[in-house]
Amino acid sequence: MKFNIRGENIEVTPALGEYVEKKLSKLERYFDTFPEVKVNLKVYADNQRVEVNIPFRDFMLRAEETNTDMYAAIDLVVDKLERQIRKHKTKVNRKIREKGSAKMMFAAPEAPVAVEEHDEDEIELVRTKRFDLKPMDIEEAVLQMNMLGHNFFVFTNSATNETNVVYSRKDGTYGLIEAK
Repeated sequence: MKFNIRGENIEVTPALGEYVEKKLSKLERYFDTFPEVKVNLKVYADNQRVEVNIPFRDFMLRAEETNTDMYAAIDLVVDKLERQIRKHKTKVNRKIREKGSAKMMFAAPEAPVAVEEHDEDEIELVRTKRFDLKPMDIEEAVLQMNMLGHNFFVFTNSATNETNVVYSRKDGTYGLIEAK
């Protein structure tokens, strides 16, 4: 298992790094192969924030927590990741029956998931992301959106083979945007 632990406004001490690795290693039981885990530790005023990104072949696990104590924030973020896995386990299990074993769903990504670039045009483009759009159904796209904590998700619809966008609406329902 590989860890990429960064600190912003904080020095990542060996003890802190070992604590992060020990806590996140508990998630290893869910996976055959474990990709590189990206952890970002931040300190702002009195708050400590922990962000964890774990890219997989078909989706990304992401969680962040803020607390006044860094160790408590790490515990909370691990709990949140475990809840995400348990919450979506039944939905993922249905997909697993189609794709193979449960641990294949959590396999390491084949290629980098996102690339960040900066552009210097007249319009200030702050960030560009590129993703491989994998075919999935609408329900799986909503699952991915919720797991990432985003309010929209771009995907290739497996039924139509077209690029679609699912989004969450203010009333708690979901919407779908299809291109003509």
